[in-house]
Amino acid sequence: MTSTVIAPPPLAPALAAPRARAHEVDNRAAYVSFGLAYLLGHGAAAVSGGDSPWIALPGWLPVTLLGTGLVTGIVLATRAALRAQRGAAAPDVLSGKLLGAAWVVAFTALFLAITGLTSVLGDPELRSVLWPAGSGLVVGLLYLAEGSVRRNLLHYGLGGWLALVSTAALLFASPGLFWVLAVAGGGAYALAAPLEHRRLRALAP
Repeated sequence: MTSTVIAPPPLAPALAAPRARAHEVDNRAAYVSFGLAYLLGHGAAAVSGGDSPWIALPGWLPVTLLGTGLVTGIVLATRAALRAQRGAAAPDVLSGKLLGAAWVVAFTALFLAITGLTSVLGDPELRSVLWPAGSGLVVGLLYLAEGSVRRNLLHYGLGGWLALVSTAALLFASPGLFWVLAVAGGGAYALAAPLEHRRLRALAP
């Protein structure tokens, strides 16, 4: 008698290994740094500006506080994004790289726009108004993009708030503009940091 070898049935698609989910981006440290930049940098400009300043501060101090906090926040945000890309699928890694490049393109475009406007209008003092409001608008729009790609409602909501607050601040003369950015912008970051902690804890297995 001849024996018949029966081949095992093919594996069902349901038994295939599931695709690994990319890690979530932890924005807590970046939120704290950006929040301090807004509160201290714009806050210092608010209390030392106007016709009757509350405190006499050197002109370089608000800019230094703001710049230090923003640069630190960008570094922390970049590190968090790179950590989240470890083990992620190729499309997710590409999305992260494109979002990182968008920051460079956006702020380069903002620099060219502000430089061009102040040069054409012959009013260099506009920089002191356009840079705070413009950078807040750019950051807000970038947060909207990042929140959409990462499906992060908190990041998306923070971006929408920053974009609206930064543009609405232009309705106020100095130092009112800086008060709006310090209180509404810095306060939003201060609220977002603990909410981000709760979001990450809810996602933990």
